[in-house]
Amino acid sequence: MPVTQERPGAAAEPQKQAPRPGLLTRVLAKVRAGLPRTGLAVVAGLLLALAFPPYDLWPLSLLGVAALSLLTRGRTVRQGAWTGFAFGLPFFLMLLSWLRVVGWDATVGLSVVEALFLAALGGALAGTSRLRGWPLWAACLWVTQEWARDRLPLGGFPWGRLAFANTATPYTPLAALGGAPLVTFAVALSGTLLAWAVLRLRGPGRAPKAAALAALGAVAAMVAGYAVPVPTGATDTVKVAIVQGNVPNPGMDFLGRPMMVLNNHAAATERLALDVRGGEVPRPDIVIWPENSSDLDPFSDPLARQRIDEAVKAIGVPTLVGTLVDGPDAQHVQNEGIVWDPVTGPGASYTKQHPVPFGEYVPFRAQLMKVVTRLQRVARDFYPGDHNGVMQLGPAKIGDVICFEVAYDEIVRDTVDDGARILVVQTNNATYAKTGQPEQQLAMSRLRAVEHGRAVLIAATSGISAVIAPDGTVQQRTQELTAEELSATVPLRDGTTVADRVGALPEWTLALGGLLACAAAVALGRRRPRSGTPAEPESLDQVVP
Repeated sequence: MPVTQERPGAAAEPQKQAPRPGLLTRVLAKVRAGLPRTGLAVVAGLLLALAFPPYDLWPLSLLGVAALSLLTRGRTVRQGAWTGFAFGLPFFLMLLSWLRVVGWDATVGLSVVEALFLAALGGALAGTSRLRGWPLWAACLWVTQEWARDRLPLGGFPWGRLAFANTATPYTPLAALGGAPLVTFAVALSGTLLAWAVLRLRGPGRAPKAAALAALGAVAAMVAGYAVPVPTGATDTVKVAIVQGNVPNPGMDFLGRPMMVLNNHAAATERLALDVRGGEVPRPDIVIWPENSSDLDPFSDPLARQRIDEAVKAIGVPTLVGTLVDGPDAQHVQNEGIVWDPVTGPGASYTKQHPVPFGEYVPFRAQLMKVVTRLQRVARDFYPGDHNGVMQLGPAKIGDVICFEVAYDEIVRDTVDDGARILVVQTNNATYAKTGQPEQQLAMSRLRAVEHGRAVLIAATSGISAVIAPDGTVQQRTQELTAEELSATVPLRDGTTVADRVGALPEWTLALGGLLACAAAVALGRRRPRSGTPAEPESLDQVVP
C-alpha cells in the first residue's frame, strides 16, 4: 500500500469553517420562517373582529380563540407574544375602525396599545401550554387579559371583550351569574377545548375519543347558559318616552350652530306632547333625552334654560336632560344628566365619572398640545363625577350611565347596588354615525340588561336609541340619523341577580387563576412528557402538515 509522505516542514492545514451568517441574515431567516404562522394569526384576528357588531358572526369568537391557542401551543414565550400581537393588531384595527372619523392615526395608535395586551396574552398562552389542563388555564388568561385592559392605561378601554360579541347567544344568560367576565370565560373555554380536540385528532397523541369529549365540553360550556334563569318579572311598571332629536351633521362637527341640537330635541318633545293630547300615543310618566341634547349650559345661558323649560312644560312630566355644564373652574366642563321637573325646573344630576382620554380630556395636556395640534379641539377637560347615577325621575328610580360608561362593569353595577330599578344609557354617537360604533354600544347595553335583570333605555342624539327588556331583547330601536320618539311601558325591578350579589368576585377569581397558571409554568419549566407515555401534540407543527 503506497504511503504518502508529508513534505518536511509542512503543517497540517486546518479545516475551513463556513462563516457565520450576519445578524441581519439571521433575523431575516427567522422572519421568513415565522411568516406562515404570522399570516394565520392575522387572519384569525380578523375573524374574531367579524364576531362583533355590526357583523355579529358570533361563532367566529370561538374560532378566533381556538386559532390563537393552536398558534401559540408549544412556542416560546417570545414567539407567543409576537403571535398574540399579530393576532391583536388587525383585530383592533378592524373593530375600532370607527375611530377613523377622528383620524387613522388615532385608530392605529389605540389599536397598537390594545394589541400589546394580546401580545402579553399570546406569551402567557405559550408559556402555560404544557401545563396539565391548559385549556382551562388558557380560558382564565383571556379573563386576565381583559381584566388588565379594562383598567390600564388611563382607566382602561374595555372594547373587544369576548362577552361583547356574545350578547344575544347561548352564552348570554351566564351574565346573570357572573357578569361579562363569566361570559368571556365560557366563550374562551369553548374555544380552547375545540383547539385541544383538534390536537387530539392529529399527531402522535391521536385520540379520537378524547377529541370527541373535548368537543362535547365545548358545547356544554355554550349551552350551560340555557340552564340559567333570567329574571324579568316585576310588580311595577313605568311609561317612558325616549326622544332622539338628531343632529345637523354627523362627524366631528355634529353640533352645527349653537342651539340647533337643543332645538331639535325640544321640538321633538313638543311634537310628542301634541300626539299625547291628540290621543295618538299614551301619556308617558317620564321622558329621556340623550347625552348632549342641550349643546349649551342651561345654568349659564338663559335662552337654553328657557327652551328646555318650554319643552318639559309642554310634555308635563319629569325629563332627564343631557347637557354640558361649566365648572367647577374655567378649565373644566361637566357632562351631566339632569332631572328637569315641569314645575320646579332642574333638580338632581349625575356627572359622568369616566371621561374618555383624548376625547373628553387630554392627559399630559401641556406637553402633548405642542406635538398634536388636533388636541386643541378639546378646549376644556371634562371634570369627573364623584357619585353614581341613581336618581328619582318621577315614579322611577333610575340608574344613569353616560355613553362609554356602559362598557365598564363597576359603573353600571354600582347603580343597581344603590337601588336603581331601571338603567338609562344617555349617549351621543353622532361623531361615529354609520361606522358600526352605535351597534357595538347597543350590544353592550343588551348584556347589561341580562347581567342586572333590568330594563335598559338608550337615548341617543342621532341613534341608536332603544328599549331593551331585562332578558336582553331589543323591543324597540331607532334608525341612525333620524328624528324619532319611542314610547314603551317597561318593568321596574327590585330583585337582584347572582351577578349583582357576587360583584367582581368571578372576575378576580378567574383572572387570578390565569396569573397562577403563569406562575406554575415558570416554576415547573417546560417539561417534556416522560418517555413511554403517549404525548399529545405539542404545537401546530404536528397538526398542520
